[in-house]
Amino acid sequence: MEIANFRIKKGGPVFIVAELSANHGGDIEIAKESIRAAKRAGANAVKLQTYTADSMTINVKRDDFKLKQGTAWDGYYLYDLYKLAYTPWEWHQELFRTAKQENIICFSSPFDFKAIELLEELNTPAYKIASFEITDIPLIEEVASKKKPVIISTGIAGEDDIALAIETCKKMRNNNIALLKCTSQYPAPIDDANLSMIRDLARKYNVISGLSDHTIGNTAPIAATCLGAQIIEKHFILNKEVGGPDSSFSMDEIEFTSMVKAVREAEKVVGNIDYKLSENQKIAREFSRSLYVVEDIKAGEDFTTKNVRSIRPGYGLHPRYFNEILGKTSSKNIERGTALTEEHLD
Repeated sequence: MEIANFRIKKGGPVFIVAELSANHGGDIEIAKESIRAAKRAGANAVKLQTYTADSMTINVKRDDFKLKQGTAWDGYYLYDLYKLAYTPWEWHQELFRTAKQENIICFSSPFDFKAIELLEELNTPAYKIASFEITDIPLIEEVASKKKPVIISTGIAGEDDIALAIETCKKMRNNNIALLKCTSQYPAPIDDANLSMIRDLARKYNVISGLSDHTIGNTAPIAATCLGAQIIEKHFILNKEVGGPDSSFSMDEIEFTSMVKAVREAEKVVGNIDYKLSENQKIAREFSRSLYVVEDIKAGEDFTTKNVRSIRPGYGLHPRYFNEILGKTSSKNIERGTALTEEHLD
């Protein structure tokens, strides 16, 4: 999968996405500075959300439309929350332009067909399907028809939902699909992260997999990297003073920078499957065990367990020859502390 100039592949660097979401306080200058800060923090991309309150729901003050699921947004009616949180559509062109100036990739999650039209006009390099939209098959179909990479969060999805979403993309001749393990709680408890799913999503559906993370801190992104995640998405905020409905589970610039550093270090820790010794390992091997003379030995004297031992360093014969040399005689006088070699054997 290639998004703009970034190639996402097994063994390659993790594609780190800063999710701007509602973290702009209704101020485009904060949104633009957030993009710059995400770049400084080491993000490869920044992601927007393209919707209006009216494209998400209707303005009804009934219990069905009131949040009460134990989220950071409990007490809000849906329409009021989306009215507060949305990123104005008239900002999008300027935000995409700012991202281009900063040399950071910008794409978005659309929530209706008009949003897709806008993002196509802006030449978005990819699309993200949000967790709660994985069941919106017409939306996925329209997105997939644009033949651009489709990243799908699986937060509320069962196996049938995931299979149907992938089938929908493929029906539109779009195999450029990534699945993100996601826990749709805000913030998400660390013990509900279930990151083992990252490997299984890749294996079961033969796609790129990763993590859309709503936990607090670095732990989940680091663990996800070690488990093979190729995409990590984390909510980003310029600073906590901006406030807003997503601020409680978003990372500020300092925290995000720390996370990026930790993920990049985790990539190095994971490394590759390679049984060849590195140059450093070859040097370190000098301190492995080998056979050494530990008592002075005269020419013609037998090698015994008293005068030969397997010790560090590793300049003598391999310890596997120990039993073979016992009882053999020395070809010369050997001083204590000498590495035993074949020339010492009579």
